Parts: sequence; structure tokens; C-alpha cells
Amino acid sequence: MLVAMDQSAAAHLGRDRALLFAGRAIRMFAYGFMAVVLGQYLVALGYSETWIGVLLTMTLVGDTAISLWLTTAADRFGRRKTLLVGAGLMLLASIGFALTDNFWLLLLTATIGVISPSGNEVGPFLAVEQASLSHVIADNRRTSIFAWYNLMGSFCTAVGAYAAGHLASTLQGHDVTALRSYQWVILGYGLLGLAMAGAFLCLSPGVEVSNPVRKPGMWLGLHKSKRTVLKLSGLFSIDAFAGGFVIMPFVALWLKQKYQVSDARLGDVFFGANILAGFSALSASWLAARIGLINTMVFTHLPSNILLMLVPLAAWIWPENQWPAICLLWARFAISQMDVPTRQSYTMAVVDPDERSAAAGVTGVARSVGAMAAPSLAGPLLHSVPFMSFPLYIGGGLKIVYDLLLYRSFQKTKPPEEKQPATTVQGSK
Repeated sequence: MLVAMDQSAAAHLGRDRALLFAGRAIRMFAYGFMAVVLGQYLVALGYSETWIGVLLTMTLVGDTAISLWLTTAADRFGRRKTLLVGAGLMLLASIGFALTDNFWLLLLTATIGVISPSGNEVGPFLAVEQASLSHVIADNRRTSIFAWYNLMGSFCTAVGAYAAGHLASTLQGHDVTALRSYQWVILGYGLLGLAMAGAFLCLSPGVEVSNPVRKPGMWLGLHKSKRTVLKLSGLFSIDAFAGGFVIMPFVALWLKQKYQVSDARLGDVFFGANILAGFSALSASWLAARIGLINTMVFTHLPSNILLMLVPLAAWIWPENQWPAICLLWARFAISQMDVPTRQSYTMAVVDPDERSAAAGVTGVARSVGAMAAPSLAGPLLHSVPFMSFPLYIGGGLKIVYDLLLYRSFQKTKPPEEKQPATTVQGSK
């Protein structure tokens, strides 16, 4: 009988992993699906770039606030319930954007709904899914699972963007107006939110915290690990702020200004960069198993940022030849994402199981806030010929500072799997 119970529990854990991955796949497809047409749809409604900027800014502000509110309560409110609320807010955003052209209603929908203007992860999902996955997998498999989780998300976003572009184009080819074609895509975003809710409804209680209670001194869903999470949040915000200087549109603009790179060549460059970045995330789990999570984060991130700072130097040495700079960018991307699954895994490892959603949520919000200010500082530099390479130097330099501070602060704080072999599922202890 005990064997049968163990087999049943294992089956539930395996099904929960599959459902969490399915939720991630559907959502990232939906984000890519929506991001391609969102700006064009608002232009088709007659809004200027200024008002579109206000709407998209409020989208990010609202998503950040909702994410902090939901993730810091998820371990006590219920992880499945939190994921379902997030799916409902995706549906709300879809309906609100598709069925009205009133600016104030769109602004309200942008603020309280869950919608991704860029195709990147927003809302409470990432934090709660990471916490839930950590609850149903062994410590020594966590980094590997997170690597596949990230790779699958990137792939699904790309496929979603491709699908939305072709769907809108096909509809317009059958005498559907551009505005109407975009509305169909946006309504499709809501249907994908419903599909994701269906996956979350099938999750077992195994993803939840056992007997969740509000503990003395709890703040933002954290108790024992408050100091650790706040320190990580501060460091991660530095990294995100630095990353805001070298976001993909800025690097593309720099290449275009320096070398007059064609749009087709830019597409090739960043397609290759994203493929390399995806596989670099996969190799992170192999390396972390040998040298540890913190060492993997720091010893791969440091050289990637040195390579980033060498890109403008290559442009100075070879001003007529774009390939040295492009190859340095590719080399940078080949190792730049190895810190992502390791960072996520480490955050889950050094907090208690009933703090995981909150820890992922707080550190995620810190990254979002850190990234908000940098683009407005980098933009004017890029448009000034003498200073156009400064964003690459600033971004790379600040990231190196982050790496050194992270190593100094956490090199002695080991996750469980680096103290002793993990043979049990963390959430079942």
C-alpha cells in the first residue's frame, strides 16, 4: 500500500511539472502573440506615440504593482488561486483592449490587467511557477529544470510573435481591415489566458505550502529570509539597471549608427544571438553542478560583460569592418544567460519553502524597477555621436560591479544541494 501511495505521489508531481511547463508555454506564446500587434493596434485606433507611451508605461507600472501584491501573498492565499487570478487578469486585458477605443478605459485596463508590451514575462506567474516547481522537484534537479523552463519560454515567445504577424497578414489578405485583424489577435490573447487557466485548474495540492500561516515579523510574505532576499533584491536591481543600457533595441541602434547595418543583417545578428543565449542557459545546469550556483553566476557573467565592453573597442580598431564587433556580441550572448536559471535556482534554494513565491516576486519586482530608469538615460547618449558607445561601457561596467558584490556577499551561502546530495523533493520535507 505504501508503494502504491509513493507511486501515486510521484505521478502527481510529474503531472504538476508538466502542467506548470504547459502554463509557461501558453503564456509566453500569448505574450509574443500580443506584443507584435499591440503598438500597431493603438496607432490604428488613432493614438499618437505620446499617448501610446503613457499606456505602455502604465501597463508596466500596473503589472509590477499587481505582481508584488499577488506574489507576496501567494504562499498563504494559495499558489493555484494566484495563478488563476493572473490568468483572469489576462482575459480582462484582452476584453478591455479589444472592445473599446476610449483612452481612459484603455488606461484602466492597462493598469489592472496583465499584458506584456514587449513579449517579456510580466505579472505574478514567473514567481509562483518557480516556487511551485521548486516544491515538486529535488534540489539537485532545480537548476536544470529552470534552464529548460527558460529556454522553452523564449522559444514560445518567438513562435507566438511569428503566429500573430502571419495571422494578421492573412486576415488582411481576406479583406479584413488592419484594425479588425489586430482585434482578433487581441481576443486570441484572452483565449490563451483561458487555456492557461485550464492547465492551472488541474494542478494538484502538491504545489502548495503545507499549513501556511502568517509568522511573527512577516513582511511582504517573508520572515526568516527577509535580510537575504532584500540583499539579493538590491544586487539584482543593479544588474537590471545596467542591463537597461544595453537592451536589444539600443544595441541594434548602435550597430546601425556605427556600421549602417541593414535591417536584414540586424535580424540575422539577433537571431543568432538569441539562439546562442538559449543554449547558454541550458549549459548552466551542467556547470553549476560542478562549480556551484554562485560561481556559475559570477564566473560566466564577468567575462560576458568584459566582452560587451570590448564591442565598441572593436569598432574603434576596425571602423570599416562590422564583423569583429558582431562576433564579440555573439561571444557575449553565448555565455550571458548562464546566470538566469542559476540566479532563479539560487533564490529558491536559500529561502524557506513558504517564502518562495514572495522571494521570487520581490526580487523580480526589484529587477523591473531597476530596469525602468536606464533606457531614458541611455537614449540621449546613443543620439550623441561622441557618446554613443557610453551605454555599452556603462552597462558592462555596472554589471561587473554587480558580479563582484554578489560574489563577496554570497560566496559562503550555499544552497542545500551543495551541502549534501539531495535525494528528496524539497516541498515534501
